[in-house]
Amino acid sequence: MPVSRRLVLATLLSSTLSFPARAAFEHATWDALLKKHVTPLRGGQASQVDYAGMARDETALKRYLDSTSAVSRATFDAWAKPEQLAFLLNAYNAWTVALILTRYPDLKSIKDLGSVFSSPWKKAFVPLLGETRSLDDLEHQLIRGSGRYKDPRIHFAANCASVGCPALRAQAYEASQLDTQLEDAARLFLSDTTRNRVAGQSLEVSSIFKWYTSDFEQGWRGATTLGQFLALHREPLGLNDEQTQRLRANDMSVRFLDYDWRLNAKVVR
Repeated sequence: MPVSRRLVLATLLSSTLSFPARAAFEHATWDALLKKHVTPLRGGQASQVDYAGMARDETALKRYLDSTSAVSRATFDAWAKPEQLAFLLNAYNAWTVALILTRYPDLKSIKDLGSVFSSPWKKAFVPLLGETRSLDDLEHQLIRGSGRYKDPRIHFAANCASVGCPALRAQAYEASQLDTQLEDAARLFLSDTTRNRVAGQSLEVSSIFKWYTSDFEQGWRGATTLGQFLALHREPLGLNDEQTQRLRANDMSVRFLDYDWRLNAKVVR
């Protein structure tokens, strides 16, 4: 066979046998559930969850949850950081939905799943990475406390099943587009004037910024104060030049709004 024909044949075989790189973990089942049962509101600033629909699709939800539980710690540690973080955020959100379904529709808030002596976030019911963990463990140890990610935008992605929370995205988080998804989640939440707004000479923001102030002051994109982090998002917050400069200089009052713990459930009419 002439050399030119051999080269052409080799090229054809190579292109035929080349497949797109697959993600280390498949989130397709969770993505389909979100697209089916989450309704974005106000252009995605908030969302409602059809928990009754999630309950009807319990088999698919369980299949996804079981798949997260099957991942070993060694396998997880071998993934790149975006793959790890996308996995943890999706797991947190999916297991939160599962927790709500343990009593839905007989609850008005995720707090109803706790008691005076026990927080719903401290219940150890999530088999993940070789241990039975609580939602607090996922958030404060694996996501925030691990020191691996240091990305404050996780607070706009992890959903606590409440109206005051940033929206549960109608799409699974994926490593290949995680930065774009987190940036979009931040923009949508910060532009929601029911949770973050300019009020006279002050900026009123969600209590998330009070509870996790230190996370927004760890140097992400150069922000070492909460005001500097908020100033990075001047456009979604609707800040003018003067307000932005005052925030950067910590010369603008920041007040924290009450949190709305009502369940983020689809309104049935």
